[in-house]
Amino acid sequence: MSALLRVEGLGKHYPAGSSAVARAGAFVRTLMGRPLRREPVLQGIDFSIDPGQSLGIIGENGAGKSTLLKLICGVLTPSTGSVERRGSVGALLELGAGFDPEYSGRRNLETAARLMGMGGAEFEDKLDGIIAFADIGRYIDEPVKHYSSGMVVRLGFALVAARRPDLLITDEVLAVGDESFQKKCIRWMEDYLEGGGTLLLVSHSMYHVQKLCRQALWLQDGRARACGDVFEVTQDYLAYHERKSLRESGPERDPGYSGADYRIASVRLNGSEDAATRTLAPGEAIAFEVEVYSPDGREPRFGFGLLRADGTPVYGTSTEIDGAGGVRADATHFRFRCRIETEALLPGGYQLKLHVLDPEGLRLFDTVDRGLMVRGASRELGIVRLPHRWGGEGA
Repeated sequence: MSALLRVEGLGKHYPAGSSAVARAGAFVRTLMGRPLRREPVLQGIDFSIDPGQSLGIIGENGAGKSTLLKLICGVLTPSTGSVERRGSVGALLELGAGFDPEYSGRRNLETAARLMGMGGAEFEDKLDGIIAFADIGRYIDEPVKHYSSGMVVRLGFALVAARRPDLLITDEVLAVGDESFQKKCIRWMEDYLEGGGTLLLVSHSMYHVQKLCRQALWLQDGRARACGDVFEVTQDYLAYHERKSLRESGPERDPGYSGADYRIASVRLNGSEDAATRTLAPGEAIAFEVEVYSPDGREPRFGFGLLRADGTPVYGTSTEIDGAGGVRADATHFRFRCRIETEALLPGGYQLKLHVLDPEGLRLFDTVDRGLMVRGASRELGIVRLPHRWGGEGA
């Protein structure tokens, strides 16, 4: 099957500096035939989309998402790499792009339809449906300069919906407009995809990306940080933001007392001593074995805490609370083993904190962290999955 869209080694560079002095310097260098110093805003992007596929592009502001779409649509010329397109393309990029603010919505629709290759008879046949979909009432005959941003999106989306292109490219369309129109757009997109349409969606809403797309591309600083299954990529992206929020909020609330008397000597998590973030398959349990050093040979208390990556507590307990204990390994070491079931955990990034306290359970002596990434194809919200049922008695 030939790809509808193929992007290979795509990049875009702009001259460095935007001040008047920098622009003057660039002009002089151009006159002297010297090369301009350029900074990359996008580089080394590779992916393809086959008919019927859906790809969500995610990333922080300034990551290069809009630049990528403009390169794909031909609005910008690549500095490196290539873009190959097949079939008809419908693009909704910047608000109002291509609309003349002095013309009415009706006249702008006619002009845009002609530019999209829609003949006069076809346009007249579809005009009533387009106006009904946009649902902007009498404003259809008002100048576009009087429209709100949401009304402009309604007009543009209604025209694309009537065209039903082979490839639909949208940039934050669902972030503008009222809730009823957003729902209408989502219903149309779902119907479009079920009918074999192909979608390239840029959005900051991971809910919409997970709902409408099967694959995702995460851009960071102009490069592709991850590309693959939509749930894996978006969950990694959300966990990244949770960790970022935790760093920006200040030092951790519980740094532990590293180097004090009672200390954690070794940690084995799901059979591995590697301290790197551990990825768990859906439903895979957390099993840890921790060896603790006790200078006086007394058995210390041991506890663990599970937190979301942004520091939100999920659950915690200790040997004292549970009436449990460890196993003596030698005169100064104890081993603690525990298995934590994760069926209730929703996909996302988590932290497992392992704590050693004195035998009286009064003072925290040492803490070791391990990162966890729980996988799963779920769009449920929150941290844990609560048992529930729909319908029937008592619902």
